[in-house]
Amino acid sequence: MTTDHGKLRLDREHTLRLLEHMIRIRRFEDKCAELYTQEKIRGFLHLYDGEEAVATGVISNLEPHDSIVATYREHGHALVRGVPMAAVMAEMYGKESGCSGGRGGSMHLFDAETNFYGGNAIVGGGLPLATGLALAMKMRTGDATSSAVAVCFFGEGAVAEGEFHESMNLAELWQLPVLFVCENNGYAMGTALARSESQADIAAKAAAYNVPAETVDGMDVVAVEVAARRSLAFIREGGGPALLECRTYRFRPHSMFDAELYRDKTEVAEWRERGPIARFQQWLADTGVLLPADIEAIETRVQAEIADAVAAAENAAFEPESELLTHVYAEPGR
Repeated sequence: MTTDHGKLRLDREHTLRLLEHMIRIRRFEDKCAELYTQEKIRGFLHLYDGEEAVATGVISNLEPHDSIVATYREHGHALVRGVPMAAVMAEMYGKESGCSGGRGGSMHLFDAETNFYGGNAIVGGGLPLATGLALAMKMRTGDATSSAVAVCFFGEGAVAEGEFHESMNLAELWQLPVLFVCENNGYAMGTALARSESQADIAAKAAAYNVPAETVDGMDVVAVEVAARRSLAFIREGGGPALLECRTYRFRPHSMFDAELYRDKTEVAEWRERGPIARFQQWLADTGVLLPADIEAIETRVQAEIADAVAAAENAAFEPESELLTHVYAEPGR
């Protein structure tokens, strides 16, 4: 069975894969919150609940040679990109088998094999990194990766940083293959967008740099996928950079330490009702694509994967103290 949604032709296998990506993120984040309260995961923890459609819709369009730079709310991006869940969970535990060797934790997931260039604890810090990656891509002409794109995820709070404006300016000046994806969840930590930006339309800011931009419903995974596909095609054809603003919402507080006094519970409840998973799942059921057995199968697979990842993290070793200074100071001859 296939279903039309905008300009994208969806088949059953593809739609179920999109749904599974989002459910996998949601259940993983639920488990992380649980483990945090048990003090299994320590440090800062920023969860992606509610924003699953953005990572899923964008990353589903990418090629293996494309690169991704994310924010400190990057668990979902890493999972969709293909970073093994066990390696992500071990990193949360600070174990040596983690994707960053246990040294990065929640905000610094990294995986060279999938060209996932990490979360970044600095607001806006990933923007110049993605711009630099795109510059390197443009300089590598004539090989199999010459059509590669750097994708940079960032929150709306980052548009107040100089890195945003500098990166947009250079990317357009040099016509770099970079897709800027703004995950606009309405709140930069605890500050509503309208309270911090005189121009609250993020896409409009791109006009100052002649960067083509599009705003999309970030709670609709297919709408995000369609828009991302269009932007990526433009970039791969040599059009230069593009910006995609995804208007979304985080269901949980900014971080586990956030008292969340800046927004009403009724607002959160209203957004939950039109959450990306419930919305997409209902649409698939209404169109006859999704069967009850499909949900059961997805949930069973996801819960088993999470259980295995937790067990592996629990049993994994910490980095030995003898390696404490490794990667900290330069070593002669290396």
